[in-house]
Amino acid sequence: MSDLKQRLLPPKPSSAINLRDSSSRPSGRLPFQGVDVSGLKKRGQGLRSWIRVDVSGNSQVIEIDKFGMMRRCDLPARDLRLLDPLFVYPSTILGREKAIVVNLEQIRCVITADEVFLLNSLDSYVLQYVVELQRRLQASGVGGVWQSEGHELSRRRGNRNFDNTFENTSPDYLPFEFRALEIALEAACTFLDSQAAELEIEAYPLLDELTSKISTLNLERVRRLKSRLVALTRRVQKVRDEIEQLMDDDGDMAEMYLTEKKSRMESSFYGEQSLMGYRSNDGPLSVSAPVSPVSSPPDGNRKLEKCLSTARSRHESVRSSESVTDSIAELEMLLEAYFVVIDNTLNKLTSLKEYIDDTEDFINIQLDNVRNQLIQFELLLTTATFVVAIFGVVAGIFGMNFAIPMFEESGAFQWVLIITGVCGVVIFCTFLWFFKYKRLMPL
Repeated sequence: MSDLKQRLLPPKPSSAINLRDSSSRPSGRLPFQGVDVSGLKKRGQGLRSWIRVDVSGNSQVIEIDKFGMMRRCDLPARDLRLLDPLFVYPSTILGREKAIVVNLEQIRCVITADEVFLLNSLDSYVLQYVVELQRRLQASGVGGVWQSEGHELSRRRGNRNFDNTFENTSPDYLPFEFRALEIALEAACTFLDSQAAELEIEAYPLLDELTSKISTLNLERVRRLKSRLVALTRRVQKVRDEIEQLMDDDGDMAEMYLTEKKSRMESSFYGEQSLMGYRSNDGPLSVSAPVSPVSSPPDGNRKLEKCLSTARSRHESVRSSESVTDSIAELEMLLEAYFVVIDNTLNKLTSLKEYIDDTEDFINIQLDNVRNQLIQFELLLTTATFVVAIFGVVAGIFGMNFAIPMFEESGAFQWVLIITGVCGVVIFCTFLWFFKYKRLMPL
């Protein structure tokens, strides 16, 4: 991994001034003539470092500006903005005429029919993507297959049996762009699943601790955990929705089959060249023959040529529709496999969210129980305070400055206290019976 990291680092810029060249030049040179500006970045050019991986598994670091990448991959500027590392865009998979734009978490690349352009980064997932892509391409020999077919095709341009080239391939064969897309999906799903697993490992012990001990520190940790869960769920949901949207749209999936479109373009180009060569070969014979001013090509040849062209176009349309259907089936099975993986990750996060919600409900129930106990205790204190206030009323009445004949007896005040206490106990018991009757507190 360290060797690959050193190899994928962008090249160092050349020296600004070459002393040997400046000493050998004449003294009447122009200003800045000795400055080597080949390694300097021009303003507004937007050079970026890309990792290019071809069909043979060879990788190299190149620097291409924005407009060069647009011309090379036939992409609009808005698609390249999705790959800008300075901005945060949701996960996106776009199928274009000559390329597939992939923005899945750390993997931001442009996939064509015979090469992959990946934004150069020292992220571990980017390096693993390059290593895995090289390993699979070199192990399967995809590059050799397509290169040999290309050379064989160039040697037999005039052959009309071009479609037979792809008939010997196995049913489970995936072209280059699908293999690169598969590794990108695998890297994104692995990354999101690892994030979900780390969140689960951290969440469950924390939630169990919160149920046993409700404190401000534990509540704050759970709040941060829930915010991370919401953000991760949103990212996983976006990847799932993007895959599901591709699976539901057959046109987008057919647009992503770049190798088939490239082969059809080459076959049509070579067919036109062969037809032009056939007509050019017939040209000298018609010139050497005597020409009549009223002569015209026979109707039989014209009808025969028209019938052949119609049959050839029908055959090509049928074969193209069948190949598009097969390519859609291949891509649909590929997307379905990773749809199951990302859906499983989403189910994990959903289960974790439900566990957090259950924990919050349990904590709210506990807090409500404590709150009810405090209310009941406050009700009992209020009732006791009312009973004690009766003694204050009696003491206030007997403390007034007026003559009462009952004070002349020696044990009169004791009887007043006894009667007041009994009345207070009766009133308190009446309140308790009322609370029990109304089920205001368990007694």
